[in-house]
Amino acid sequence: MNALPADSESHRTKALTETQRGLLRELPDRLERLREQLATRVIGQKETIHNLLVSFVAGGHVLVIGVPGLAKTLLIRSLSDLLDLDYARIQFTPDLMPSDVTGTTILVKNDTTGEREFRFRPGPVFTNLLLADEINRTPPKTQASLLEAMEEYQVTVGGRPHPVSRPFFVLATQNPIEQEGTYPLPITQLDRFLFQINIHYPDVDTEFEVVATTTARAETPLEAVIRRDEIDDILALRDGITIPESIVERATRLVRATRPNEDQASATAKELLLWGAGPRAIQAVLAAARGHAILEGRDHVTEGDYEASVLPALRHRVLLSYHAEAEELGIDEVIRSIRREIGDLPPAPPPKPERRKSPVLRLLRSLADPSPAFKTRP
Repeated sequence: MNALPADSESHRTKALTETQRGLLRELPDRLERLREQLATRVIGQKETIHNLLVSFVAGGHVLVIGVPGLAKTLLIRSLSDLLDLDYARIQFTPDLMPSDVTGTTILVKNDTTGEREFRFRPGPVFTNLLLADEINRTPPKTQASLLEAMEEYQVTVGGRPHPVSRPFFVLATQNPIEQEGTYPLPITQLDRFLFQINIHYPDVDTEFEVVATTTARAETPLEAVIRRDEIDDILALRDGITIPESIVERATRLVRATRPNEDQASATAKELLLWGAGPRAIQAVLAAARGHAILEGRDHVTEGDYEASVLPALRHRVLLSYHAEAEELGIDEVIRSIRREIGDLPPAPPPKPERRKSPVLRLLRSLADPSPAFKTRP
C-alpha cells in the first residue's frame, strides 16, 4: 500500500487501526470474487457494477437511467445475496401512496390486556437494499417519502420516528424512453443520490452472450462473499481514507465553476447551464473518490479516483439551459468542457485535418458519376 508523501496536505477523519488496514488489504480479492459470482448472473455492465460498489462503500445512493431489460432488478437482488443483506423492491406507480413505502399505523387488539392500541406496520423501506423501480412514475408526495430515509436513516409516521435498517442503500431507476405521465424528480431529491449511472444497450457480443446464457441454463444460487456482520467494518473504512489537499481544491474549484451566476463560473457554464451544483456535490465527489480507493485497497485517494468520480457525481446536479438542449448537447460533454476551461482536464486534441484529394482522383470520380452535370443540363 503506497503512502502519501510526508509533506503533502491531506484530509482524514481518523486514523485506521491495524485491524482495519488488514481488512482494507484483503478487500480487493474478496470483491473480485464477488464480481466473478455476479458475472454468472449479470453479463457485462462491469462499469455499472463497479459504480454500485463504490456508492455502497461510500454510504451513498444511486439513480440508474436505462431502458427496461438491462438486468437492473437482477443486479441489486444478486448483490443482496452476495452481501448477505435484506432486499426489497417497490414498483412505483401513479396510485402509490407514501404509506405503501414507509408503512402505516393500524389499530389492533392487545392479546394480553384486551385493549385496542395503535401499532406500526413497517413498509418495504425497512430493508438494507431497496430497489425503487421507475421512481419518476409516482407523484412527488410519494417520491418524497424516501427522502427522510435516504438522508436521516429514519421515517416519521404518526409523529414517531422509526429508524430504518443499517446499512441502507437505495437503487432508483428511471426509464428514459417514455416521459408521458411521469413526474421528474426535483433537484433537491436528485441531490440526495451520490451517483447517476447511465446504462446503454449492450454491444453485439455481450447481447448474444446474455441471450445464450439466460436461455440455456437455470439461475444458480449465490453464496455470500461478505458476511452481514462485516459490512459495518467495511463502511467504517471511509473515515480513515486520506484525501490530498490538491484533490479537495480541484473538486471545489470545479463545482464552483458550474454555477453560472458566480464570479468563478466558466464561460461554458454561463452559456449552457441554468443552475450549477451545490456544496453537496463537492462532498459527493470526495466520498466517491474514497469509495474508489477502498475498492482498490488503498488508504489514500489518487487522481484516478477523482477522475472516475466526477461525471457520475455531477451529471444529475446541474441543469442544462434551453440553448444546450436545443443544440442537443449532453450533460457529460458540458461538464468536460467546463473542466477544460478551468484547467481540470487537458485541452481536447485538435481535429485531424481532412485529407485533400488529388486532382486526378477528383477527375476520375467525376467521370464515374452516372449523372454528371453536362448530362443534366436542359
